[in-house]
Amino acid sequence: MSGLARLIATWFGCGYAPKAPGTAGSLAALAIAWALHSYAGITAGGMGWLAILLAMPGIWASDVVARESGKEDPQIVVVDEVVGQWVTLAGATALNWKSWLLAFALFRLFDIWKPPPVRQLERLPGGLGIIADDAMAGVYGALVLFAAGWFNLY
Repeated sequence: MSGLARLIATWFGCGYAPKAPGTAGSLAALAIAWALHSYAGITAGGMGWLAILLAMPGIWASDVVARESGKEDPQIVVVDEVVGQWVTLAGATALNWKSWLLAFALFRLFDIWKPPPVRQLERLPGGLGIIADDAMAGVYGALVLFAAGWFNLY
């Protein structure tokens, strides 16, 4: 099971990017979301459901990799970025190149800045803390993305 956990936690190897693995995970999340939207018709709301579905195996995998590495939040774990990025996309009122770009920028901003309660959620134990803080950063991103769409800014 350790191999499966590592595959999920690193989002199929994206976590091994030599620089900015979190950004690599976010970009991979966007690429997959774009493909799912373009070829399977998944809507912005559908991305939110996919984020919820990914959260459970993501928590498990993150917990396994964190325990094995002896680190609270190993850099190679990027499934949390995927969950957070998909949560952010769920707030889009339309999916176009502007909303994709804005979703990426907003999620990365809130993930790095960690306004309350994002930083506090990071302190939850194991995989739950690893996923929860990025999911909350995604909620903030989704709210701003929704507001921007409401005002026709993309």
